[in-house]
Amino acid sequence: MKQDVVEGSEYKPAEDEPFMNDRQLEYFRQKLLDWKSSLLDDSRGTIEGMQEGTRNIPDIADRASEETDRALELRTRDRQRKLVAKIDSALRRIEDGSFGYCEVTGEPISLKRLDARPIATMSLEAQERHERKEKVYRDDR
Repeated sequence: MKQDVVEGSEYKPAEDEPFMNDRQLEYFRQKLLDWKSSLLDDSRGTIEGMQEGTRNIPDIADRASEETDRALELRTRDRQRKLVAKIDSALRRIEDGSFGYCEVTGEPISLKRLDARPIATMSLEAQERHERKEKVYRDDR
């Protein structure tokens, strides 16, 4: 794909152009790569901060507070690690031609939804059905 398709412009995918044309694919590819880069930069900063921040804190309350902060930070990083895996999966879908199409119905996912959540694998309707089924299953336990 051409790198110059999106660079230097304020391009936004539009409903009146062919769905998942080269320009749209490059737009989403770049959006995903930027998002991944940002997450990885944050992660590196956290690791460096945790390595530098290791210290012996004599006060029990302060130590507990710091351990709670570290646990929250690690949980956040774990969520971001999973998000990076979803971004990589979306990038693979761009390469194999399945990006932008619902994995349940095969229908196109709306451009608005993809712009807001480029890792989406289901149309809004399919996602809502999935969540309703999940809730019913959870409530039956």
